[in-house]
Amino acid sequence: MLSQSQRVAIMELHAQKVSERAIARVLQVNRRTVHAVLRTGSTAVPLLSRAEICDPHRDQIVALLARCKNNLVRVQEELATSRAQLSYSALTAFCRRHGIGQAPVVAAGRYHFDPGQEMQHDTSPHMVEVAGKRLKAQTASAVLCYSRLLFFQIYPTFNRFDCKVFLTEALRYFNGSTKRVEIDNTHVVVLRGTGRAMVPVPEMVAFADRYGFQFVAHELGDANRSAHVERQFWHIENNFLAGRSFSSWQDMNQQARAWCDRVNATYKKHLRAVPRELFVMEQQHLQPLPVWVPEVYRLQERMVDVEGYVTVNSNRYSVPVEWIGRRVEVRESYRKIDIQLDARHLVTHERVAVAENRHILLAEHRRPRGIKRVASISTAS
Repeated sequence: MLSQSQRVAIMELHAQKVSERAIARVLQVNRRTVHAVLRTGSTAVPLLSRAEICDPHRDQIVALLARCKNNLVRVQEELATSRAQLSYSALTAFCRRHGIGQAPVVAAGRYHFDPGQEMQHDTSPHMVEVAGKRLKAQTASAVLCYSRLLFFQIYPTFNRFDCKVFLTEALRYFNGSTKRVEIDNTHVVVLRGTGRAMVPVPEMVAFADRYGFQFVAHELGDANRSAHVERQFWHIENNFLAGRSFSSWQDMNQQARAWCDRVNATYKKHLRAVPRELFVMEQQHLQPLPVWVPEVYRLQERMVDVEGYVTVNSNRYSVPVEWIGRRVEVRESYRKIDIQLDARHLVTHERVAVAENRHILLAEHRRPRGIKRVASISTAS
């Protein structure tokens, strides 16, 4: 079928007294086709009005689609049992052309962000290999919406403590904070409500106030609102995690930081720029960090058990035997565990990130060889 531009060319050449044979030769079309166009006297492409093979079964297709939960494979099978021999490609093309069972196409929106206006934060589960073990982990990611500068870390779990640890590391990496941090209604931050009606947990409000930003949440179902951070998880899974194994969680996050440095210095076609170069301008609009950025920690009280250990997250950390039966204060940060009896007595352990029911014994807490454990006093006569 000739296009409209070809039909226009035929009519113009005919108006210039060019013969049909010459027009057909110049445009490389059949002379009968040229004659048919001139006979219609119109440049409009005619509409096809032929019957479709699926037309007689339209009502049956609509009814079966509702019964088969929009599964066209099942619809084709049911049609075959009623002796309606329709190919799957013909059935899907018919439904697509007539909008049967098809959601209306909606154009994706575009959000504009000024420098320093917003950072998007989200988490996603991934499988990682740490010390030879396949483990399920949570990838926490943050993206500056203007420059698209990326930062992510991977944690065994992701609770409120881990969230504050990650956001502190992210703000240090960006060397500043945006006016708001957009989240996806996660219970880690949200106390109640969703979208604009979201109310953050007071603990997280206090954390945000320290750095001068505000938590906001997108409306339910508005996935495009957090697209900048969401699309990075596919890149992380299929690039950073692909074929990599790690000796420890600390090793993994160190490699993640180095990978972010490399990715942020790479030219992006959709941006037509390098994120690190855009960040040079955005950094001028970020709110500066406080003079002192405190370490995120959890404060707990524990009782030293009869074996001289303190239990934190199912792992047991050793203390001097003289502390047995005493109440101690445990200060848990991301990398270490501080166990304090009083102002002059403090024991520090390297924190075990995963709950593994391990016993961590410091050399100074080991009993000297040859000294037996004191037997318990029997009340039997």
